[in-house]
Amino acid sequence: MTAVTHTDTMTGKEHWRNTIIAGLANYIDAGSIVSGSVALALWKEQYDLSDNFIGLIGAFSANAISAGVGALIGGRLCDIFGRKKIYQFDMLFYAFGMLFLIFAAAPWMIITGFLLVGLAVGADIPASWSLIAEQAPDHKRAAHSGVAQILWYLGPVAILAAAYFLKPFGIDGVRWLFIHLATLALALTFLRSRMRESERWEESAAAAEATGTVTGWSDVLAPRHLAAILYLVTMYGMWNLWAGYNGFFTPYLIAQNNLPEWAETVVPASYFLVGMLSIFFVFMRLADRVNQRALFAISAILHVVGMMVLAIFGFTLTAVIIHIVIMGVAGGFGAQSFFQLWSSELFPTAIRSTAQGLAFAIVRIGLGIWSLAVPALAARNFTELAWILTGFLVISGVVGAIWAPRNEGKSLEQLAADSAKIST
Repeated sequence: MTAVTHTDTMTGKEHWRNTIIAGLANYIDAGSIVSGSVALALWKEQYDLSDNFIGLIGAFSANAISAGVGALIGGRLCDIFGRKKIYQFDMLFYAFGMLFLIFAAAPWMIITGFLLVGLAVGADIPASWSLIAEQAPDHKRAAHSGVAQILWYLGPVAILAAAYFLKPFGIDGVRWLFIHLATLALALTFLRSRMRESERWEESAAAAEATGTVTGWSDVLAPRHLAAILYLVTMYGMWNLWAGYNGFFTPYLIAQNNLPEWAETVVPASYFLVGMLSIFFVFMRLADRVNQRALFAISAILHVVGMMVLAIFGFTLTAVIIHIVIMGVAGGFGAQSFFQLWSSELFPTAIRSTAQGLAFAIVRIGLGIWSLAVPALAARNFTELAWILTGFLVISGVVGAIWAPRNEGKSLEQLAADSAKIST
């Protein structure tokens, strides 16, 4: 069977512009997580929240369950109605959810706000990630995915830098973090209205209509696609249990362990800043042309070493700083960057967003369940938590390195054809 070819009609400038606009979903996602983490200690003090309630916020936030549900729903809608319709209007829903956090005057408003924001963020992820992969040149797909990842890391850097100056004003100062995210979401609604639909999705939809082909969940759960989903969920899901703790709970744990106040924002921001440099100088420059499996394996080893620093030396300022630097370098060309890339490459266009949304949903819902236990476990025995997280990273690294695909330089059509041959 001959693979369908795709003719790229966009200029290089259009490619990068669309990648940035679509990739701002990552900025919105990470910004939501980290702004919530900054507000967490203040909300706990203001409303006398228990560790269980803090876990509940983490579980149902944009970091976890609600984002997973949003991805599951949004991913399927993207394959049915197109990428543009979903990623344009979900930002309005996001801004609406942010209003509950901006004006939060009771704990129920915090939960409601994060629930709505998470649904919008989750729906946007498969739409924007699919669009980036489908519009990127075949020999620069990792580079374009890397731009989206830099924007994901930029969100926390911007939020934490602003929080350093706003936190002395208490929760009223932190509200401006939510205001800035809501404003950006409204601006994105306008900018995305001027973008093109994915040409690959239009070609796939036209071919399906001409042949009367209907794709659905049975195609997504076919053995070869289900195997790919299980691989992605294990590789990224195990890593994300650490990342969820890191992104949402690190500022909170710094405050709870009586480290210097400046560390609550400066230390986490440093992780994301180092990660941005790693994405630019390693992932974006190498992942399109070198052995992706080897690149991932190096990152996995660094992750395990970095987490062991905290497990062995405890949650001290020196150990946390060393940990942050190692994890930042590793994270730039590790599980998250490759999850975005591989989850776009391992599935054909007709079911790409659905499969990607399913994998993302399983990961984020699993993180939500785990988040319920993190605050209490950290308060009781941080060393035990650190070794558990180290174990998660070992599993992610072993599974990821053994079964990592080698897709560098191949077109999406070639990858789909190769997958179809293997399954027959």
